[in-house]
Amino acid sequence: MRAWINRQSLLIDYTLSSLGRHGGRNLGLFAVYAGIVFVLASTMLFTHAIRREAKALLAHSPEVLLLKLKAGRHAYLTRADLDGLGRLRGVSKVEGRRWGYFFDSLAGANYTLMAPSAGSPDRGRIDVGDGVARTRGLAAGDTLSLRSAAGGLHAFTVGRVFSAESSLIAADLVLMNPSDWEAFFQLPDDVFTDAALSVVNPLEVKNVARKISDRLPEARVILREEVLRTYDSLFDWREGVLLALASMAAAAFGILAWSKASGLSADERREIGILKAIGWDTRDVLTMKLWEGALISGGAFAVGFLVAWAHVFHFEAALIAPVLKGWSVLYPRFILTPSIDAASLLTLGLLTILPYTLATLVPAWRAAATDPDQVMRGTE
Repeated sequence: MRAWINRQSLLIDYTLSSLGRHGGRNLGLFAVYAGIVFVLASTMLFTHAIRREAKALLAHSPEVLLLKLKAGRHAYLTRADLDGLGRLRGVSKVEGRRWGYFFDSLAGANYTLMAPSAGSPDRGRIDVGDGVARTRGLAAGDTLSLRSAAGGLHAFTVGRVFSAESSLIAADLVLMNPSDWEAFFQLPDDVFTDAALSVVNPLEVKNVARKISDRLPEARVILREEVLRTYDSLFDWREGVLLALASMAAAAFGILAWSKASGLSADERREIGILKAIGWDTRDVLTMKLWEGALISGGAFAVGFLVAWAHVFHFEAALIAPVLKGWSVLYPRFILTPSIDAASLLTLGLLTILPYTLATLVPAWRAAATDPDQVMRGTE
């Protein structure tokens, strides 16, 4: 075993010196290789991490959401509707929610104006997400004026700005007092945008949804598991768009790898001929070339992956986030929790390391199996 280790150590040492003799070419190949791994790994890491964050947030969301429809359009729920839903067997809690969208023409962004049933700000005061505060340059104690659809100007004092940790769900949020919300949207105090239902037994969620549909045939019932599937589909689609673009660069690199497999340069063939002439056997040459491919591809994979890790988890994936998060004025700023999808990492490693490593063996075997004199003379 020790003899085998020593033999491999000497082969690696010679391989490194051989790579150094062709430093310019190998460095360019290494950089292109690492760049492709960087794009692919950044996409993989960001998508997996943001999907994981979304699932963690939605895990505490209501099991059932209810939207009332009238002639296929959104309609408001009433207190009578909520009372009826609360009497359904299996429903432990019904909460009517009051929220609406407001387009701020000054910032060119949409805000979500919500009046929570508990813990709402005092009249004339609002709590805002960090995206709203960043867009309008707000801090606690500042005044924010909003013009309602009716044309009236409403001035509010900022009570607090939500921390960046909550940006993923609260970047565009404006919390208002229920009375202020009613005055701003000119709505009565007994209507609700939608309802959130909690179910006692998670296994009975679909049965509860069926009962709601029977009671309110025009209502739209949204289950938490359906929201999770929607997020998965959304991120899969956006990840696919970015990977499709990256695949063009990968295809170009595949052509380069194929070119590598199609033959060796004159210097490389001469080097193999000299090694065979001084006593190396075919197995040694192939092992040396295998180490050469593994060092280049493995090193490029490691560098590309580490740079992608820093890009995603320390620099907020600045180069790819606009594609994967969507296009919006109020981009949520948040630090993702580092996480790795082992299956995706293994797949990426196999697709980037294995093909190039094996591609280096084909021309090396052809040269090593030829008479050394013919190889050195270039007549093989």
